[in-house]
Amino acid sequence: MKHLFYYSAFLTILLTNNVTAQETTEIQNKYTTHNKGKFFISWGGNRDTYSKSDITFKGKDYNFTLENVEAHDKPKGWHVDYINPSRMTIPQTNFRMGYFLGDHYSIAIGVDHMKYVMTQDQTVTSDGYYPKPGSYDEILPNSQVLLTEEFLKYEHTDGLNYINTEVSRHDDISSLFHIENTDKIQINLTEGAGFGLLYPKTNTTLLGKERHDDFHVSGYGTSLKAGLNVTFFKHFYLQGELKGGYINMQDIRTTQSTEDSASQDFFFFQRIIAVGGIFKI
Repeated sequence: MKHLFYYSAFLTILLTNNVTAQETTEIQNKYTTHNKGKFFISWGGNRDTYSKSDITFKGKDYNFTLENVEAHDKPKGWHVDYINPSRMTIPQTNFRMGYFLGDHYSIAIGVDHMKYVMTQDQTVTSDGYYPKPGSYDEILPNSQVLLTEEFLKYEHTDGLNYINTEVSRHDDISSLFHIENTDKIQINLTEGAGFGLLYPKTNTTLLGKERHDDFHVSGYGTSLKAGLNVTFFKHFYLQGELKGGYINMQDIRTTQSTEDSASQDFFFFQRIIAVGGIFKI
């Protein structure tokens, strides 16, 4: 009887260890268990909100600041242009390509192609001087001006290009949703920080001067983000992100003359939806 008890106990321990080892092996063998060494690439769209900003315009015979200027984005909506290679820069888009340094950390480069449009016909305070004041139907009482198209049109619409590098953390939270097989569906929480250059193509008509619309490195930006990533069948994902940041541009081209420039700084907030792929080479 005593020997039978020891034998039963031995079999129980052996079977328990075997089941545990099998479960551990199954988890370790899942493609989604480890991220280190994987590459990823994504493409998506964004909507943008901007804080008010002071914009200073300088030239040979003028130097003035418009205070608390409002601006908005220029959404395309649901459109085939997002996937049309010849028209991909028309909507507001986000491109990102990166590499996992470890299971939880990645580094990526990308372009946030935002669009910034100064709200036309708004009333703002002006401080400074420029030639022929009042000839653009802009003068109002108490140092106020009306931003008519004859006086100023000001847009970064092709676009407000934030070329940046991001470092992000990724955490699998599938267990919170009772998902056992993460190779079929996996849910990840991601947070990150970025820094980069602003390379806008600024469309400007100022004080009746000839229109200018050209790419130019104008300043820098920094950003923070948080998002939710849903990965399907190991390799394909849908990701939603909220991203906020600060942009400082002190060298914006405004006319054909290199003597003319503008400067501004402001905060931005992006809502992003992107699709992507993750793979090993």
